[in-house]
Amino acid sequence: MKKNIGIIDRRLRALLALVVFALIYFKVLQGTTAWVGSVFAFVLIISSMLQFCPLYIPFRITTIKK
Repeated sequence: MKKNIGIIDRRLRALLALVVFALIYFKVLQGTTAWVGSVFAFVLIISSMLQFCPLYIPFRITTIKK
């Protein structure tokens, strides 16, 4: 797995995941939307931690500064 997520991208993903989790915690998102949001946030956190996004591969995108 080659890293393709830079530091700014990692921070934005983590911040977005925290916002989604906060929306779920404060019951802005409920029911199915909360479940979908939590899965989305979990994927963002995991990809941020691994510094790898599989969706970037087909488009040859990398946000790592050289």
